[in-house]
Amino acid sequence: MNRLAVYCGSASPSDPHYIENARHVGATLAARGIGVVYGGGRLGLMGAIADSALAAGGEVIGIIPEALVAAEVAHRGLTELHVVGTMHQRKQAFTDLSDGFVTLPGGTGTMDELWEALSWAQIGYHAKPVGLLNLDGYYDGLIEFWDKMAEVGFVRAQHTGLLIVAESLEELLDKMAAFAPATTIGQIGAKDL
Repeated sequence: MNRLAVYCGSASPSDPHYIENARHVGATLAARGIGVVYGGGRLGLMGAIADSALAAGGEVIGIIPEALVAAEVAHRGLTELHVVGTMHQRKQAFTDLSDGFVTLPGGTGTMDELWEALSWAQIGYHAKPVGLLNLDGYYDGLIEFWDKMAEVGFVRAQHTGLLIVAESLEELLDKMAAFAPATTIGQIGAKDL
């Protein structure tokens, strides 16, 4: 994996552990020679990841919609900053420029990015690993929901492994490196849908 898209919040939670973890992620990816593709912001977890990766000599590519540049949240010190017109173009660029996806704690925007990466993997728009870093149980409820969707039948058995979960970045990166793409919906016969 040469580059990973990192999905995370632009907020700074009151618990400093979230920012510290984001810094660890940025520094670790840079130390492993893995470039960061992210939302292009300078605030919150986004800024912490970018700054720590840059400080460790890593490549950091930001993808930010024009509306957020105008709101003055763009990080101007990145390796590259791409300004796009829409959120959809932003997510497409994440997919085009990365070899996989890592999701850290975040809010609705982070969830939008995660679910789209999973949905696109099911359909076959990409065959890249989708990782979820479950820091301090932040995503326990989401993991339970993913399992419930599979139990009911809304996530097919061959797709349950698309969401790669770990509690440490190192374990997550190892699991992502071992990822084998699933049979996509497009490859499944109509009788099996």
